[in-house]
Amino acid sequence: MSPDGASDARSNLTALQNDPELSSRARVEIRQAEEAVKLAEEPLSDSQAALGEHRVYMAEHRVEIAKARAAAKLAEDQRAQLDQDRSDTRLTARTREADRARSDASRARSSEADMQRRLEELEAKETERGMVITLGDVLFDTGSAQLRGDANHTLNKLVSFMRQYPDQRLVIEGHTDNVGGTALNQRLSQQRADSVRQYLTQNNIASNRISTSGMGLHRPIADNNSAAGRQQNRRVEIVIE
Repeated sequence: MSPDGASDARSNLTALQNDPELSSRARVEIRQAEEAVKLAEEPLSDSQAALGEHRVYMAEHRVEIAKARAAAKLAEDQRAQLDQDRSDTRLTARTREADRARSDASRARSSEADMQRRLEELEAKETERGMVITLGDVLFDTGSAQLRGDANHTLNKLVSFMRQYPDQRLVIEGHTDNVGGTALNQRLSQQRADSVRQYLTQNNIASNRISTSGMGLHRPIADNNSAAGRQQNRRVEIVIE
């Protein structure tokens, strides 16, 4: 008959061997525990009771060693998996961030190219003050600040541009030739700039995005001594900030 306690050692060993998370993590120790339990299960005579108790003790001890080793290895593996999960999470976050950066850069390039195309349609020129759109005297009749009907086509392009780029701001400058007095031309140039601004605001462009300035006759771009030069000087310039 097996010594007392041998069956308990066998039960504990069997539970360890059947645990899917522990059984594969201490194979050497479990094998040693199996040998110790088998030895403890060997029948002994009554005179060998002390030997039987010793064998049972060693079997239980081997089972506990195997269980402790397996549990320690499981904890190590779990920590390693947690570290890997954290690394994967960081990598995923960095990948998402890089993807967003590439996407943002692509959108920015696309938007920049589109803006350049729209500015070309408006015949904007790059100057020290920024991109400048020059609207000649075709917008107004001579001596008038009332927009002509055929001015809508040009100004509607500007309205479309402003709607597409809601962060853009404009400075509208009115200019005249030198025909008439300085005060008259100053007033006329301001009124013309204001007329363009009014057209934009009537087409739902926020007024705080637009400022106006009447420059009068003080900034000519051509010689006022010729009709052609005076015509060039009668203009509205739109500075895109």
